[in-house]
Amino acid sequence: MTGIRWGILATGGIAHAFTSDLRTAGLTVAAVGSRRPEAARAFAEEFAIPHAHGSYEDLVADPDVDIVYVATPHGRHLEDAALALQAGKHVLIEKAVTLDADEATALRDVAADAGLLAMEAMWTRYLPHMVRLREILAEGTLGEVRTVFADHTQRISSDPSHRLNALELGGGALLDLGIYPMSFIWDVLGAPTSLRASGRLGETGADTEVAASLTHASGAVSSFVTSSRAAGPNIAHIVGTEARIEIDRVWYTPTSFRVVGHDGAVLEEHRSEVEGRGMQFQALYAEKLLSEGRTDSDVLPFSESVAIMASLDEIRSQIGVVYPEKR
Repeated sequence: MTGIRWGILATGGIAHAFTSDLRTAGLTVAAVGSRRPEAARAFAEEFAIPHAHGSYEDLVADPDVDIVYVATPHGRHLEDAALALQAGKHVLIEKAVTLDADEATALRDVAADAGLLAMEAMWTRYLPHMVRLREILAEGTLGEVRTVFADHTQRISSDPSHRLNALELGGGALLDLGIYPMSFIWDVLGAPTSLRASGRLGETGADTEVAASLTHASGAVSSFVTSSRAAGPNIAHIVGTEARIEIDRVWYTPTSFRVVGHDGAVLEEHRSEVEGRGMQFQALYAEKLLSEGRTDSDVLPFSESVAIMASLDEIRSQIGVVYPEKR
């Protein structure tokens, strides 16, 4: 495919950030859709998008759209991404990819039946500093990786009506924030062989803090902490027998890191110089896949997105978070 054309499904804050980065990268945005026609028109005017649709159905039916960015809350991802796939559109789906592993499996099957790309928008994995980090790991610079840690802690809102605290929307720190360190740990160490978690629930029953400890087949251990009520350093590190990687704040955005030897010597320093927020790199990768006729990401295969959701399901089970429709 050449001249790939994007459609934006929903007009919230994340859709604004993503579309701004698409424009930064010079990519083509053909249409936007919202359940509120006035919101679609305002979004289209802001980003000079040719077509504004007053429903998601009209957006996915637009013949000028090749791939749809699904930017609704994750409680709607299965419905909205399946709508686009069934209309013959590829999809890039905001993380967390769905509400749980069952929904992710169902979405995987819809995409496979349609022969279309379904890709989780875990944009951190596609950032330049993460690309270099994986190269360093592959080169064996760290020796045997023994432990990984990451935190994603923000002070967002204690308002019970806020999206992050609404169980019916899949609210909670884990799926909105904790997905970042969990996906990072999977990227470095692969699937956990065991997992223990503890957490605190807020007034609505949504999780506000979660801490988890994992073990992996290599014997390595990992851990992460997330919070939606308190802002922490938002740093990460990978520790090996020969060296470690220290990723500065905010580790899941374009940032800097150091490779430090076991004797304290700095072996490498990396600093990302990125225009915009950095969400364009996942879009560029999706376009590369489509241009090569591929329907799965080798940076984050959809099967791995499903498996990560299963790990998050286990954490929710351990800390007692139950979504209303899952009771």
